[in-house]
Amino acid sequence: MFDRPVEGLFASLTAQAPDPLLSLIALYREDPRPQKIDLGVGVYRDEDGHTPIMRAMKVAEQKLVDEQPTKSYLGPEGDAGFVDLTARLALGSEAEGLVGVQTPGGTGALRLAAALIQTARPGGTVWLGTPSWPIHAPIFESAGLTVRTYRHYDPATGGLAFDDLKQALQQARRGDVFLIHGCCHNPSGADPDADQWAEIARLVAERGVVPLIDLAYQGLGDGLDEDAAGARRVVAAVDEALIAYSCDKNFGLYRERTGALFVKAAVAETARSNLHVLARYIWSMPPDHGAAAARIILETPALNADWRVELAAVRERLNGVRQALAAAHPRLAPLGGQKGMFSLLPLTPDQVSAIRRDHAVYMAGSGRINIAGLTLSSVPRFVQAFDAVLSH
Repeated sequence: MFDRPVEGLFASLTAQAPDPLLSLIALYREDPRPQKIDLGVGVYRDEDGHTPIMRAMKVAEQKLVDEQPTKSYLGPEGDAGFVDLTARLALGSEAEGLVGVQTPGGTGALRLAAALIQTARPGGTVWLGTPSWPIHAPIFESAGLTVRTYRHYDPATGGLAFDDLKQALQQARRGDVFLIHGCCHNPSGADPDADQWAEIARLVAERGVVPLIDLAYQGLGDGLDEDAAGARRVVAAVDEALIAYSCDKNFGLYRERTGALFVKAAVAETARSNLHVLARYIWSMPPDHGAAAARIILETPALNADWRVELAAVRERLNGVRQALAAAHPRLAPLGGQKGMFSLLPLTPDQVSAIRRDHAVYMAGSGRINIAGLTLSSVPRFVQAFDAVLSH
């Protein structure tokens, strides 16, 4: 019937390079050296190197096991109590009037935000500071949006390149979307200070730019309210905003994929209806377990209080390691003024390879490290390795 073989559907696909961090995990696992240090994978670890389930989460999960009456679908909006309580946790009084839906993690929130932007303004522009989380740009580009970049981080100072950020805001056109890390910038740890947040809020409002705030680490920098203060100020200054929220880090819900997307708009109910339809197309119904457990914590005073105590201990450990690094070497001093789990080290790719090869210290090729991969006892050994490769 056919003169020649019909080419298969997938014949035109090209093999994709493996994710560099996943490859790093395999290299670390296969390294037999007992003194090896893993600073690559972006999960919190305690002083014993474990990623524990939080005490309050264990209690909340047991309550679900004992009392949850059904596993029926939630609906595309997700757990309404979780959405409401998370909005208030993130935005305080600025949560009033926002609409929101539960999402599969912060990544799902960003993907839904991209779909909503594309629906409202096909091919619209999203501004993104660099370096950023590597998945940010592909999320928006895969939705059909245009990504424009500017410099967020200044390696010379280890801080925010604020003049570049302001210049980008002044170039952005009305209706463009401007992605802002709400706190604990990934990968640099370089956040705006209070005065810079005020200036960002002023410029966003003045230029008619729509902020998309990625709030993935609330509570890991200075405190729950402190870490959200900048985001709240920006949201208060504008008529339209999007807020993508993740519970991965502050609730320890990595594998449960628990997040939310919130929208501020004059046409709030129209925005809500579009969120529901788009969510239905992308994942149909969100997963329930993590959101239900987080809701139980937030609505139960004793669990809420215990969760805050444990989160404070996580924050204090991260900040303690930061201060130890900053005090141990002059080239690491900027880390003391940064926030959250991540920082960028002043190392070349060759030096990153050398510190892995010669000292069993594993990190991303960019020099990004996960602060939680270190303990106060391992800091001296790490600093010695860092100093050794600087001279190569």
